[in-house]
Amino acid sequence: MSSKTLHITNGNSLTDYLLKLNVVTDANVITWQETLCVGPTLENVASKEFLDDRTVFFKSFYDITLNQEEIATELQKLDNIGDFNDVTLWFEYDLFCHINMVAVISLLVQKGIYIPMYLVCSGRVEGEKDLKGLAQLNPEQLHSHYEDRVKLNVDDISLATKVWKIYCGNDHNLLLPLITRSSSFKYMSNCLKAHIKRFSDVRSGLSTLEYNILKLVKENTITSRHHLVGYALHYQGYYGYGDLQLERVVNLLYLFFTETEHLLLLNRKGHLALEHQHNYQTEMNNTICFGGVRSLDYKFDKKQNKLIKTMVYAN
Repeated sequence: MSSKTLHITNGNSLTDYLLKLNVVTDANVITWQETLCVGPTLENVASKEFLDDRTVFFKSFYDITLNQEEIATELQKLDNIGDFNDVTLWFEYDLFCHINMVAVISLLVQKGIYIPMYLVCSGRVEGEKDLKGLAQLNPEQLHSHYEDRVKLNVDDISLATKVWKIYCGNDHNLLLPLITRSSSFKYMSNCLKAHIKRFSDVRSGLSTLEYNILKLVKENTITSRHHLVGYALHYQGYYGYGDLQLERVVNLLYLFFTETEHLLLLNRKGHLALEHQHNYQTEMNNTICFGGVRSLDYKFDKKQNKLIKTMVYAN
C-alpha cells in the first residue's frame, strides 16, 4: 500500500490488524477512538471546547478519563497533510461508525483538507450471513475491500458535513429527508433511521433498542445483566454499540427486571412496556445526549414518523 495515503481507522483493533498485514504504518495511520454516537458534541470537531465537553461526558457517564494529549498527538498528522496524496477512511456499517465518520469528514473540511478521499466500509459480505465489521474480515476479504474502496465525491462530502451539522444541532428531524438521499454511503439510510429511533417511543417511553432488549429477556433464558449485554451485542442491528454503551442501556432498564441469583426476568412493568400500556420515559430518566439534544427532550412518534418535543422537559 502507498505510504502517500493517510489512513484513518475506526479504532485500535482495526489499526493493529492493518499494521499486522502491512496495509498501514505508524506514520500514515490515525486511529479515531471516539464514541460520538453518545454524549454531547459540537460542530467544531477537536476544538478545545469540544474536547472539554467530551472529557466531562466520559468521566460522568463511564468514569473514564479522556487523554486529550493523546488525541492531539494523533491529530497532528493532519497538520502535515502535505505529506500525503489522499485519505482513506475505514469505517463500518453501523451508527457508531457512521457518526464518527461524518465527524472525521467534517474535521477534514474544517481544516481545509481537500485531497481525494476514499471510504472502505464493511457490512454485507458475499457468502456471509451476518454483517461484518472490518476487523472481522479475513486478510483476503480486507484486501478486497481496500481494492474496492469508494472515492467520495463532492455531494458525498456535503452530505456527511450536513449530517454532522444537524446531529450537533437541536432539530434532528432535519435528518429525515436525508434518509432517502442517494450517496456513496450505502448504510447511511439505515443508520439515520436507527438514530431517530433511539429516542423514546411515545407509547412506552422506550427506544427501539431498549424495546428489543426487553424482548430478548422475554424470549430467552437470560441469567444476568452481563449475560444480557452479550445477547444485545449480537442482536443490536445497526447500532454498533460496544460493551460500555450497552451496559449503560441495560442498567437503565433495571426497573423492568426481576433479578435472582441465576435468572433475569421481566416484571409487570416490563410486560406493560412491551405491550405499550404505559409510558416510562420519566421514570427511566435517561439523561444522555445524542449530539446537540438530550434524549429526554424528544419522543419518536411512529405514526407521524418524526420526533416530537417532550413538553415536560421543554425549557
